[in-house]
Amino acid sequence: MEVEFLDIDDRNAWNSIFQEIRNESNNYSYIIKDAKKLENKNLNRYRDVNPFDHSRVRLERGDKDYINASLVKVPSANRSYILTQGPLPVTTGHFWLMVWEQKSKAILMLNRIIEKKTVKCHLYWPIGSENGGSDDLILPDVQLKITFLNQKNESNFAVRRFLLTDLESCDSREILQFHYTTWPDFGVPESPAAFLNFLFSVREAGVLNSNVGPPVVHCSAGIGRSGTFCLVDSCLVLIEKNNDPNSINIRQQLLEMRHYRMGLIQTPDQLRFSYLAIIEGAKRVLSNKTGLNTPSENENLTEVHSSMSVNANTDDSDVLPPPLPPRSSRNSDDLSPVQTVTSISYNELNGGVINIESTSVKLSKSEASMNSDDNHYTSDKTTDKEIMHSVSEASFSNSSTLSVSESLTELRKRARKEREDKTALMVQNIKKKQKETELWEKRRLKRKRRK
Repeated sequence: MEVEFLDIDDRNAWNSIFQEIRNESNNYSYIIKDAKKLENKNLNRYRDVNPFDHSRVRLERGDKDYINASLVKVPSANRSYILTQGPLPVTTGHFWLMVWEQKSKAILMLNRIIEKKTVKCHLYWPIGSENGGSDDLILPDVQLKITFLNQKNESNFAVRRFLLTDLESCDSREILQFHYTTWPDFGVPESPAAFLNFLFSVREAGVLNSNVGPPVVHCSAGIGRSGTFCLVDSCLVLIEKNNDPNSINIRQQLLEMRHYRMGLIQTPDQLRFSYLAIIEGAKRVLSNKTGLNTPSENENLTEVHSSMSVNANTDDSDVLPPPLPPRSSRNSDDLSPVQTVTSISYNELNGGVINIESTSVKLSKSEASMNSDDNHYTSDKTTDKEIMHSVSEASFSNSSTLSVSESLTELRKRARKEREDKTALMVQNIKKKQKETELWEKRRLKRKRRK
């Protein structure tokens, strides 16, 4: 596996490998008829990300069974995941109903509410009175109530506990939400080590096990960051099961997962990061089995990761996204007037006081405004009040945002220095070979004269 990674890296072939995967999965002949129905149009966050009919999750309660969510199965790893889009205001009830009906124990949220001044997900949970909001969220359309219990903040993520209550039966169930807050859209986490700490924390909670309902995994579209998480986790299960890091075919594993939801993993960088995380994660799971500790491996792999194209900035405002593929189906009704609302930028958290800076955000008035950052179409309608609720995210995202932003210049300097050193070494070797050639030629001519 490491040999394959280094070979692709040396050939700079990640773009071509990614394109081959995309082309092969584009040949799948699965139907998306249900997602395209007129009555379901406003339930899709993006026009070009739809669940296949054969693998979509069906709601049992209410007058509508549709939600943009797919059940992704990995039988060889005995894993199942529900991959879905970030909830819209009109689908928040459907989202929680799915959690209830599928008996999921956890929600894995891999995006932030607002990214690059764009709303990527509706705030679908109560933030709690301790954060200046409400402890309860009642959803009368699906007869459910969500109660905020507590929140624990880690360096790159937060864990929230909710009590989900069915108001019809009065039954309740605890739900965990693991919220990764430093993974930029269309980008990769700041390091494999930071991501693996999140993944193993999720694993330790037992919410991925087969004896509970499948976890609900979402980012904004439910294919890029969500696909990366599921690919890494399932591959690590197989490596641990076979006790062999070379027993898996990562590319084939991704293609099999794409049979259940389209477009899983959206960029070559995300594919490359998946390889890195699996290589490092394999060392962890296998060393755990043998009782060995390899603390230096995290640092080594993080250094390798840092030398790649840098887009791990949590704000990622100064990093261009990957080039977007051309669109062939952009209709006139995709474009609509925009309105300006107030967004929030979190600068610091001192003594529980959050400094908020207002910025301007453009959102479509229709249910389908174009989002150039995502290469998708977004249909989220947002109010100032709803956006203000996302203040709860500030309490655990500020420190990592600052540290990653400040490290960008250093990383670029390091990469430039490595390139200069490599070039200097090549020039030195060329000169050395040239001198050796000249010396050989002089000796040859000297022997020729003697004859």
